[in-house]
Amino acid sequence: MKTKLFIEQHFHGCYGVDFNTASVDDVLELSHKILKEGVGFIFPTLVTDSVENTVRQIKVIKEAASRQTADMAKICGIHLEGLFLNPEKKGIHNSDWFLSPNRENFSKVEDDFIKIVTLAPELADVDLLNYLRSKGIKVQAGHCVGTDLSLCDGATHTFNAMDGFTHRHASTVTSALIKDDLFTEVIADGVHVCDDALKLLFKVKQMNKILLVSDCLPCTHSDLKEFDFAGKKIYFDGVKATSKEGTLAGSTMLLPDIVKVLAKKDLFNKQHISNSYDYHGIDSRGEIEWDDEFNIVEVKY
Repeated sequence: MKTKLFIEQHFHGCYGVDFNTASVDDVLELSHKILKEGVGFIFPTLVTDSVENTVRQIKVIKEAASRQTADMAKICGIHLEGLFLNPEKKGIHNSDWFLSPNRENFSKVEDDFIKIVTLAPELADVDLLNYLRSKGIKVQAGHCVGTDLSLCDGATHTFNAMDGFTHRHASTVTSALIKDDLFTEVIADGVHVCDDALKLLFKVKQMNKILLVSDCLPCTHSDLKEFDFAGKKIYFDGVKATSKEGTLAGSTMLLPDIVKVLAKKDLFNKQHISNSYDYHGIDSRGEIEWDDEFNIVEVKY
């Protein structure tokens, strides 16, 4: 079987590299390694941090993008997951650094290389939402409890860190599932979302609106077992990565690993990969050849 290369729109690092602390050379080396694993396009994702560090890391990633060569996964822009979230659904994020989602606060970190912003729509000024969309920035609802997703393009890691399903009132999850024009990220690593919830998403949501993401951490494909992330010590036990208190952080798999998980459950569809191209309007390059057990045989780029 052959597929397009992956577009990774939500990941915090791998190979021991954390985008919130990485150097330009770190980012370049990561983009070189990850292309060989079938990921052709990346949106490095920044977790909540101080404004100063966020601005610095945006510049680092932007400079790395300007220095890339053809043997690297193309850096398409930055996914800003941090700063504008709801403390009620903070997850692993440090709420001490949260800012109210409005135009003034966004201007503190604004850069033309930010292409995706995850925020809590229930806290956001409509002016900010309209402004982001006018700039061609994807607005994604995440770490939130809001139900009005009319000014959002997508939902960030659906089910995780959002108001969950209930039959008595609308929720972020139910709004994401029934809004036909909304794209929905999902971390299908077998840890973040149970099989029944995953099957529900695949059954209810239009197939062309589902986005596979890894949300992977610096420990992914590395020897790290303990590391600092989002201002906390994170512990990786070989299956999941959590804080000392047990709060689940991101995943520990790359997208090709997640495809193997889905394939074993007979839940993988090649369109899951193509959807990201439609979402971002990216022209494809290269291809992945898989064997019958969903091991990558060859990556062409």
